[in-house]
Amino acid sequence: METKMENGTLILCLEGRVDTNNAAETEQKIFSAVEEQKGSTEKVKVDAGKLEYISSAGLRVLMKLRKSLGYPLEVLNVSRDVYDIFETTGFTELLDVKKALREISVEGCEFIGQGAYGKVYRIDQETIAKMYKPQIPLSFVEKEREVSQKAFLLDVPTAISYDVVKCGDCFGVVYELVNAQTVANVIKNDRSLVPAMAARCAKLLKKLHDTEVPQDASLPARKQNFYDWVENISEFLTGEEKEKIISFIDSIPERRSFLHGDFHAKNIMLQNDELVLIDIGDAAYGHPVFDIATQILAYIIMPSAPNRTKEEVEHYLGFSADDVEKYWGAFCCAYFEVTPEKIGEITQKYLPYAMLLSAFHSYMITGMDNKEALKPRIDAIVKGRLLPAIETVQPLDF
Repeated sequence: METKMENGTLILCLEGRVDTNNAAETEQKIFSAVEEQKGSTEKVKVDAGKLEYISSAGLRVLMKLRKSLGYPLEVLNVSRDVYDIFETTGFTELLDVKKALREISVEGCEFIGQGAYGKVYRIDQETIAKMYKPQIPLSFVEKEREVSQKAFLLDVPTAISYDVVKCGDCFGVVYELVNAQTVANVIKNDRSLVPAMAARCAKLLKKLHDTEVPQDASLPARKQNFYDWVENISEFLTGEEKEKIISFIDSIPERRSFLHGDFHAKNIMLQNDELVLIDIGDAAYGHPVFDIATQILAYIIMPSAPNRTKEEVEHYLGFSADDVEKYWGAFCCAYFEVTPEKIGEITQKYLPYAMLLSAFHSYMITGMDNKEALKPRIDAIVKGRLLPAIETVQPLDF
């Protein structure tokens, strides 16, 4: 048995077979390693990447270790055969057992699109893979898959997710999507489809917002994300500024509508003339204005930012910058069921909520640890744009 330290965690690497013949020896090695690192390790995990078989005697050793640690023991990189043993004996309920990730390659695969977190590739005729950037941790990717499955059970038209995979130093999720392409690509390839596709996306979003999330669905409350954000940046705000932002968030009515969280043309696939959602890790429940704010941020605020080039807009949205205004106009008319004359009024009415979202995203991108970069962003976006916008806010009427 080998051991290694990773970021304050002691990793116990099991290999070969652990059965009645060597269980006692394995137990002695495990507890000796734990004792040697006592005081210098924060956590203990087991790596079963090279483990071929484990008997009941070996399982009892792991259970003894779990009891001595006093917290759930993670057993990582478990092969399918060994996982079956853990599952059959009920140890998947007693230990935090995680299967080994399937390794895939995207070399030579069709590139479908790119978002803020990663790229999407077609693996074969029936499946696609969303591969996240190297800095995105496995926990984030696993959450994306978990939320996608919860959304599917709510009858949300999301792609069926399969397993979490690995490609080089990146993690990803494999989805079933036959003959599908992003709405952004559809628009890019045929600009005449902009109004029709925007209207279809708006009607899909409205349908999502008509979906009520039950209490036991385990999706987060969107408002709580913003309360937490205000608390995290409170050291940069005066008491009055903090209270003004919190009051603004308080004023948003409580709802249990399903929210996508990042609804735009690169996260919607057209499959056999049906719209299917991907990139659903930010799903939550709350008032629909949060998703409307996403639209205004993507199609109004971002494209009109100072010194923003057409190339940057097209890279971000996935289709021509010349079509952004047309897309938002058709989307707005279809969602709110209004005539084009009302587009400007609606945009201005919900702009403060988009400013809130913009400030929140800026914080998430910068990170709390980077205080040197965070303060000027808060000064510019929170104090310079959000707080003045709050002064113009109107009560929500939808």
